[in-house]
Amino acid sequence: MATVHQISSQNLECPICLALFNQPTSLVCSHTFCKECLECVFQTQPDQQTITCPVCRKVTSVPSGDVGKLQINVPLSSLVDEVKTENPTCTVCEMDDKSPAVFYCQDCGRNMCKSCEESHSTWKLFASHSTVALCEMLSGKVPLKRRRKCKKHPNDDEECFCTGCREYICCKCGMLGHLQEGHKLEEAAVHEEKLMKNIKELKEKTKSKIINVENHIEFIETQRNEIRIMLGKINDDIDKTYEEYMKLLSVRREALRCQVKRWSEKFTNELQAMEEESHQTIRNLNAMEELVTNGVKVPLEKDALLAHDTLCENLTSFLGRDDPDDQSPRGVGERAQKISFRKCVDFSELRLGELNGYTWKVKADVELPSKDSMNCITLAPDGQMAVGSHLGGIHFYSFAGELKQTVLKHVRVQDIRYLSDCRSVVRDMQNQISLYTPQWWKLGVTFRTMSFDEGWFGGLNVDRDDNIYVGYRKPKKILLFTPKGGEPVREIICEGHSPCQLFSCHTTGKLILTDLLAVFCLDGNGTKENVLEQKESMFAWPAVCRDDSVIVAWVKHEEDLHTTYEEYELQTQEATW
Repeated sequence: MATVHQISSQNLECPICLALFNQPTSLVCSHTFCKECLECVFQTQPDQQTITCPVCRKVTSVPSGDVGKLQINVPLSSLVDEVKTENPTCTVCEMDDKSPAVFYCQDCGRNMCKSCEESHSTWKLFASHSTVALCEMLSGKVPLKRRRKCKKHPNDDEECFCTGCREYICCKCGMLGHLQEGHKLEEAAVHEEKLMKNIKELKEKTKSKIINVENHIEFIETQRNEIRIMLGKINDDIDKTYEEYMKLLSVRREALRCQVKRWSEKFTNELQAMEEESHQTIRNLNAMEELVTNGVKVPLEKDALLAHDTLCENLTSFLGRDDPDDQSPRGVGERAQKISFRKCVDFSELRLGELNGYTWKVKADVELPSKDSMNCITLAPDGQMAVGSHLGGIHFYSFAGELKQTVLKHVRVQDIRYLSDCRSVVRDMQNQISLYTPQWWKLGVTFRTMSFDEGWFGGLNVDRDDNIYVGYRKPKKILLFTPKGGEPVREIICEGHSPCQLFSCHTTGKLILTDLLAVFCLDGNGTKENVLEQKESMFAWPAVCRDDSVIVAWVKHEEDLHTTYEEYELQTQEATW
């Protein structure tokens, strides 16, 4: 049976929490830590796909980003369970029948019964020793204290620390093996003082970092409340306008009903007069009949639907990250402030008004530095313009044309889209699809797409359910993927049309495709509903989609790029242009 003294020598403590292992989990380098400790370390890793060993710095892949899927050290777990369940006896009593141990001296390294612990505490030689309840130590509440006795010279204390070897040693070991180049000795107490100072500084920085993040959260909540109030006011305006319109419609309805009533009375009176005249005729005929003969009669007939150094370094690195920028939530608030409600003054149409905020109006004429290499441009979640370059990189510009940052400089970008959680979908010049986090760390998701030679380029789109549509001009088809990657979940044949541009309607879920010669709509099953064919030798390029309508630029290259813009709406349950 292992004793508590043997526990320390057998290294059954986690190097991170310094307590007995709890669910010991091993990395590929064979170093073992508590599962919960590894999960804490994993949260500080930049890519959330690998974990660096706190002891040897070797990198281990974490399957699916779940530390629980790493290898459990079963023998070590069994040994810890055995130690926790054993009933240790006093190692101080000299009698054969040992008493049960209830205390442990962290300086002597011995188990003691209650009687021996009372005697031990009265000896002046052991007055400075630290004793703890054995049950608290075995449960992990109190970590084991490392004994400061040299392993090579058991009678000597480890009074020195070698900064090169990163270990405590006695003076003899320092004189014998740590005087060569690369070794630097200092007093253990001095090293521990530096260690405590560093820990204190890290704690202060951590506290400051938490305050900054909490302030950022408060700012987000402020923006959320302002948006809620502003949009609530718009709803009130809509309701008020609706009530006003209903009153106007009611008045108009009554006027029309009065007019109908007047016409009804007029027509009724006229018919009644005619009827009375007819009745009078009958009466006259009856009278005449009586006057003629009894055999003549004149009958009338009528028909009628939505490890410590490493830990410190990890924490320092984590603290070194930029504080959350208020620009993103401020951008959301500014974009929301652009929305306004305007009543419709033309009462000949049943329209309550319009939500203004995004109109076709020139705000700025800006020349972007990457103009000669631009492949695509899209609106980023924070409101900036994301411009993809076939020479490499995605450049983010303000709407004033100021370059804010450049990412993925090594990636030759063909197109960019965003998922609902702000992850980006990037299509490169080799037709490869990749996912990136909002911090632009590449995720380990692989999409089985077609190569450029197989498919050429085509449109890229993300719909309301985060499904990813990838178009290919050569085979004239679309592959549908989920954000999990892998094989496409569906293949949509475009029936002779090249899917140059792809859009989705968030309300109906319909898919809009454009090529140079036509614009057409697909339903949820990929069935083509109708086609808007080429008009007057013009090319349908480019186009933009705004929910249930698409605006097409009809370009006529032969006449100095003569261009007309037309908007087509999707009406009712079936698509009609």
